Amino acid sequence: MSGAPERSEFSVVAGRSGPTPPEPTPSDKSETGYNDCGVEAGDSSRLDFLNEVVRLLPTAVTVQDEQGNFVFVNAAAVAQFNVPARDIVGTASGALLPSKELNDRINLARGVMQSGRIRISEELIRTDHAARTYLTTHKPVRISDRSLMLSSSVDISGQKAVEEELFRCAYFDDLTGLPTRRVIEQHANSLIREGEQPVRFAVAFLDIDNFKHINDYYGHASGDELLIEVARRLSFGLRATDMLSRISGDEFLLLLNPVQNDAELADYVEYLRQRLKAPFFIEGSELFASASIGVSIYPDHGDSYEVLRQNADTAMYHIKNEKKGGAVIFDSGMQREALTRMEIEQSLRLAILDKRFYCAFQPKVDIRSKQIRGIEALVRLRNDDGVIQAPGTFVDLAIELGLIDELTHLVLAEIMRSIDLIDDRFGTGVSISINVAAKQAGNVAFMTSFARALEKTGCPARFIVEVTEDAFVAKTHFQTEILPVLRSLGVGISIDDFGIGYSSLSAIADITADEIKIDRSFIVDIHKRPRSQGILKAIESLGEALGMTVIAEGVEKFEELAYLQAATRIKYAQGFYFSEPVFLEDLESDRRVVSKRGTGSTSRPLQENRLTYSRANSYIP
Repeated sequence: MSGAPERSEFSVVAGRSGPTPPEPTPSDKSETGYNDCGVEAGDSSRLDFLNEVVRLLPTAVTVQDEQGNFVFVNAAAVAQFNVPARDIVGTASGALLPSKELNDRINLARGVMQSGRIRISEELIRTDHAARTYLTTHKPVRISDRSLMLSSSVDISGQKAVEEELFRCAYFDDLTGLPTRRVIEQHANSLIREGEQPVRFAVAFLDIDNFKHINDYYGHASGDELLIEVARRLSFGLRATDMLSRISGDEFLLLLNPVQNDAELADYVEYLRQRLKAPFFIEGSELFASASIGVSIYPDHGDSYEVLRQNADTAMYHIKNEKKGGAVIFDSGMQREALTRMEIEQSLRLAILDKRFYCAFQPKVDIRSKQIRGIEALVRLRNDDGVIQAPGTFVDLAIELGLIDELTHLVLAEIMRSIDLIDDRFGTGVSISINVAAKQAGNVAFMTSFARALEKTGCPARFIVEVTEDAFVAKTHFQTEILPVLRSLGVGISIDDFGIGYSSLSAIADITADEIKIDRSFIVDIHKRPRSQGILKAIESLGEALGMTVIAEGVEKFEELAYLQAATRIKYAQGFYFSEPVFLEDLESDRRVVSKRGTGSTSRPLQENRLTYSRANSYIP
């Protein structure tokens, strides 16, 4: 700028005074004696006052001319750019300023001045101290016949940090840092929507096998660390066009794009399976994990993300039911299976609502005297066609859907409704066993309510709660909080299906159970299996040492019974050889017969007639 300086309303450059302004004319004064800013018009220090106000504004203010040169910066702007005012204002036109952001402002000013429009933008300004984000308004103005750009900036770094945290929470998993299901869904839909030619990609649904057991046994901290390590292994070697997402607790979704052919896809999925089989070293423990994987392909198995995800999920459940740790590509037959499963789910919910569950009772028998020691209540479902369904078709699903608690209470209610029939048929002194799933056993709220229900029966000491051994071994509240409550009521405790779970001797030594029920897998053809015979004798000795009654489950053949009688000290057994589960209708028939005869007994020998076929399902409630 050459020649005499033009008068301007701005006479401060970052706090430096300029030419003394002229005294205001009478026309500048309002009738009240104050100007538009509320400052007394006759005060000669009016301009100094305004200069000081602008200089000390917390908002960063700058003014630039048509060439983009800075003609004014206040103190907040100096702090914003971390550059002294003398290095910003008065610099020769065209000279480079000390920071990239200041030079960018020069180009921006020229564009705003030419357009004559206000521009609002976010600016990231990096200094030696930090990087801050500002919301800046650039406004072209006319002041004293000069075209200028007035810029004001507000520091929004805190707001941006909150926004970024909210964005991260919404779109990225907090534990693994992977994108959420929303991100992978949007990405898949964009591939489907934007592709000119149908791009072929795959969606792989991965579910960690037995993750609940890992969580229960090692603790949730180890479970979380395992999820992080699984995410790292799955992420390794992914292409830039692939995407991995954690969509729920132990479930991951992998989008592989593009997929050239099925053979290439199968090879890569097998590679993932093998990577996950290697041991994980977590908090001093060596953990082994596997994942069941279901895969769907676009466009072969669906024309939308949701259909692809559902079909991959269906394929995953299909292989998980057949062989955990396997992988399979979706086919239409699996869809039919999924529909069948959905029908069972709906039927199960309606059955609980309508109370269409029935109890069958199977005796525990003294294998030498044939006297009945106790009975186990086995739940059955009668479907709409009147067909009785074994528990293997619905119990696991009831656990998965969170319906098992209500079902267990229904079983207890059914027992008490039929207690007179039970006493008539089996005797008033027999114990009554009810199965409780391991997931329920560690649930303090459920077990507390169940204990109250047992107490309300008026005969809690007649009941035995059967739980699998993992309820004791896993890090749950069963041993410390629930077991004492049951003991105080006189409720017995039985370890069901012993030998196929954790079988931790150190943990079992601390258990105060009344029974050990040897799983039927050890009893089948025991007379022909020397190795199983050795294990059976070891369990028998363990039970005796701990003061627990040993019961052999699943006796179905005479030869199995004969071996138990001749070669072991096991006193009790249960199985189809002695009696099939007896339904209430049978109990009612027996009661009518007994009433006519006028006979009864508190301890009845078992009926001689027995089933000749073998059972297909284990005794699950």
